[in-house]
Amino acid sequence: MFNPEEARKELIELANTKMYYGKYKGKLLIQIPEEYYVWYKGKGFPDGKLGRQMEQMLEIKINGLEKLIYPLVKK
Repeated sequence: MFNPEEARKELIELANTKMYYGKYKGKLLIQIPEEYYVWYKGKGFPDGKLGRQMEQMLEIKINGLEKLIYPLVKK
């Protein structure tokens, strides 16, 4: 069953998750270019939570919804 509070928490976590390896190490997932996620999709997203978050971020970017994520970033 859909839990809006849980969905909100997941979005806040997604907005504040940083890449912990590679070319974009230390960058927030929202700051990484869409092309990187498209490349990863072709290669295969990593297993686990980060892979799921990268896949979600690709969907957000493809659909032009970044403006909904930026206000959730903690300063």
